[in-house]
Amino acid sequence: MRSPRPKYRPTVRPTPSATLLATVLAALLALLAPLLATTTATATANGAAPAPWAADRDGARPPQTSDGVVGPVARWLPPRLRARGPLAEPTREWVAPGVHLSQWEEDTVRGRIRAHLLTVQWRRPGVSVDYDNAGRVRATATVPEIAARDRGVVGAVNGDFFDIHDTGAPIGIGVERARGLLHGRRVGWNSAFTIGRDGTPAIGRREVVTRIRQHPGIPIATLNAPNVPVDSIGVYTRAWGRAAGARVTDESRRGVRVVRVVRGRVVSNNRRLPRGVDITGTVLVGRGHGARRLRALAVGSRASLVSRVEGRPRMAITGNAFLVRDGVLEALDDRELHPRTAIGIDRDAGTILLLVVDGRQPSSRGYTMLELADAMVRLGADEALNLDGGGSSTLVARRTGLGVGIVNSPSDGVARRVANVVEVRYRRPR
Repeated sequence: MRSPRPKYRPTVRPTPSATLLATVLAALLALLAPLLATTTATATANGAAPAPWAADRDGARPPQTSDGVVGPVARWLPPRLRARGPLAEPTREWVAPGVHLSQWEEDTVRGRIRAHLLTVQWRRPGVSVDYDNAGRVRATATVPEIAARDRGVVGAVNGDFFDIHDTGAPIGIGVERARGLLHGRRVGWNSAFTIGRDGTPAIGRREVVTRIRQHPGIPIATLNAPNVPVDSIGVYTRAWGRAAGARVTDESRRGVRVVRVVRGRVVSNNRRLPRGVDITGTVLVGRGHGARRLRALAVGSRASLVSRVEGRPRMAITGNAFLVRDGVLEALDDRELHPRTAIGIDRDAGTILLLVVDGRQPSSRGYTMLELADAMVRLGADEALNLDGGGSSTLVARRTGLGVGIVNSPSDGVARRVANVVEVRYRRPR
């Protein structure tokens, strides 16, 4: 049985000849780097990155961070030279019963890495892992600020990708134990980490199904999402916060219909998108074909909406890509270097792994997706999911005499405001 502490492959120190060969190859690769890859680029000419869900929606490669920054391209290496160099023994601190913090630095041919890991024993009495946000779906706050909302929090990392340049809302699914389902979409961006009804963690695809009981033939695409896809219908509830107007229809006001439901009855059906006011009741927004379908909801008629997540998990949060499935690497992208955040499950050890790797700074270059997936396997993960990275990557933990504070080095220089987090809580069993 695996030990619950982080596991690494034994360090194999190269022979002098191997070291010389690696040095020569690295020098040649450095000279050829301009021919093999481009350097860091900005997202757009004016500095504003495209909406992060657009690439996924259009079938292109999904974004690697919410900020849309294109990371520096990693120096190409043959597989045999991707092996890690000598690895310093990680420091390991007690955070709470069943929760430990490990930190280490790692030297590779590509440069130095600094990593931070929370190891959580999910079966430990008093320990729980949950979703949290700043109080409303489209509200943002730093990871320390969100963690401070609950006195039982002993650690946390940033969560899902989000609409950083507009509404602030997360792209995928969010379920909190206390408040239930808060946001999600039926298809797309549904790679999720979940805690089941029996308390068991899992990583897999989940759908959010929202329907109108009296009109089961009207499909609902999204719940409290940053935007309503073309020819679809989206639902917004009180959990969303202040109405965002045409921002949820990509600034389009043509072919839009808005239905407001209060206490199970339609109270209005028109084309006016609410803006700047707290949503009360439920608001359905249709675009194109979706708008035409909403004409069937007459004012005064009954319309009861229900939403659920496939499998009915007690907690859920999504990322953009699976890193590891059943012990096998899923992420094969070995190009862009970024700060990274990942969540994984080590079933043999009974632990949840929350990993943050610093990047975009001289002391830590960041990881490619392939390197992140490989690191999770080395740590013992049977399943792993990539969460938001870049300037969002933040880990906080409780440390003796210091309270709960930031442990890593966020690449923005300060903690970024994010849409949601994965929290680790501990409450002494009674």
